[in-house]
Amino acid sequence: MVDEERWKARFRAARISLPRWARDAPDRSVYRSNVTGTWEIYTWDRASGARRQVTDRPNGTWTGGVDPSGTWVWWFADTDGDEFGVWKRVAFDAEEGAESAPAVPGLEPSYPSGLSLGASGLAVVGRTTEAGNTIHLCRPDAEPEVLYHHAEDTHVAALSRDETLIAIGHSEHGDSRHMALRVVRPDGTAVADLWDGPGKGVYGAGFAPVAGDARLLVNHERRGRDEMLIWDPVAGTEHEIVLDLPGEIGADWYPDGTALLVSHSHEARDELYRYDLRTDALTKIDTPRGVIGGADVRPDGTIEFSWSSAAEPPVIRSTSGAVVLTPPGPAAPPSVPVEDAWVDGPGGRIHALVSRPDDGSAAPYPTVFDVHGGPTAQDDDSFVASAAAWIDHGFAVVRVNYRGSTGYGSQWRDAIEGRVGLTELEDIKAVRDWAVSSGLVDPERIVLTGGSWGGFLTLLGIGTQPDDWSVGVAGVPVADYVAAYEDEMEGLQAFDRSLFGGSPAEVPDRYRESSPITYVERVRAPVLILAGENDPRCPIRQIDNYLGRLAELGKPHEMYRYDAGHGSLVVEERITQMAAEIDFARKHLGMS
Repeated sequence: MVDEERWKARFRAARISLPRWARDAPDRSVYRSNVTGTWEIYTWDRASGARRQVTDRPNGTWTGGVDPSGTWVWWFADTDGDEFGVWKRVAFDAEEGAESAPAVPGLEPSYPSGLSLGASGLAVVGRTTEAGNTIHLCRPDAEPEVLYHHAEDTHVAALSRDETLIAIGHSEHGDSRHMALRVVRPDGTAVADLWDGPGKGVYGAGFAPVAGDARLLVNHERRGRDEMLIWDPVAGTEHEIVLDLPGEIGADWYPDGTALLVSHSHEARDELYRYDLRTDALTKIDTPRGVIGGADVRPDGTIEFSWSSAAEPPVIRSTSGAVVLTPPGPAAPPSVPVEDAWVDGPGGRIHALVSRPDDGSAAPYPTVFDVHGGPTAQDDDSFVASAAAWIDHGFAVVRVNYRGSTGYGSQWRDAIEGRVGLTELEDIKAVRDWAVSSGLVDPERIVLTGGSWGGFLTLLGIGTQPDDWSVGVAGVPVADYVAAYEDEMEGLQAFDRSLFGGSPAEVPDRYRESSPITYVERVRAPVLILAGENDPRCPIRQIDNYLGRLAELGKPHEMYRYDAGHGSLVVEERITQMAAEIDFARKHLGMS
């Protein structure tokens, strides 16, 4: 018997994001929480202990932060999850329920493309519209100025501590998956450019947190994986941080600029290190085995980090040994640990994560292949309430870091270019076949599911591999790629052009071969599709096109629509959707 309240409690348990603090007022922090049942933005005054809810909207708020002075809280206001809107702000010390106002009244609504805030009140705002991509310099009590504009994808990367340098990530060369950097002055004059050439992106990770220090921390992939370098665009120098660690490397500054907090990701788990820039000494920081969702260094040198594992729910920890901030109410019930599986595939060894039900049942299990989105993302050993819900209902869960995933080097990540979707599914099928032959999985009871890119792969999989999947459950998917391209947000159009090698008009055969609607006649598995009416990433029209074809062909299917965007920030809505997915799968597998 499934404990219905147990799996729902994982969704309902109050959670918080890692609090981010104002650099000049470290007692003033901002975080995100679902304590009301909807994700919203909160302030926390560490000196007094006071917490205040800043936003309160029917479909929630995801993006917010505090300026370096600790004076203003900024948050992005869209309409019901459509991701199109304006930045608003409110005083950090405002009263509970205080109204926010547009942060830059002169800027029209857009898709956000980065934000950097200065202590003086200066804001550098990135915007994307049908007219292209624009970076605005927004001074207090002055009209916003256009600092940069281009048709290709662009974002604000960083603002120097003294506000004299601005780093812009751009794809003027036409490839938004491998971007370049330009540093400019506030008057728009160029200081320097950094680009490693075709197929090798560079990304600004923040200027040194010291006034007058022009050093910019940069992610690069010169040796085929994510690593770090320090670039001084004024002096024209570069210093690569070469570490003898497998996997991929990220970093952030210590508050005095003398060291880096290094994040090391390897085989779906994370570690933290301190790297001393004066001595090159690398010191491991003691953290539990699992995944670090974010980390930050406090002025006293202690490190706060968000941590979880597949078996244990998230907690905000400190290297001081304390739990930093605890949300009210009971903690989420634990789940089961994951096992690592390595499977030989057509493009090399594939890493998969396997979770088995702990209800006393024996293999072969009914199994859910839960496919991650992105595609530039990965599944890891973190706590996932949806995976735990499937496990509670007697399913094994297999998650595959297919080619296209991050975490396994640039070549693995970029292997899907030009053959989108089909490459990923080769890897997913290889793991599926291994799981069947090993006796783990019941071949007659396999659910293929995923959200966003995972939803796209689900629909493409049940069409191109109809004999391999018993049920399909696709959340917010790409279903008709050409129509999706026509309707999606401009930044994703640029992403698709980079991924496919052009637009649908330029390379129509590639889009046709990778579009689920091309294979709809071959679908045998009953399919459930979940979609948001206001989704700018996987728009509703192209899903309706696919549903229309299913109906014409008499294919068994159901549709769940909700009034939000690319997913929901409302806890009870997520529970309703999860229940619909589980009930659909169990019904069509004869498990009800």
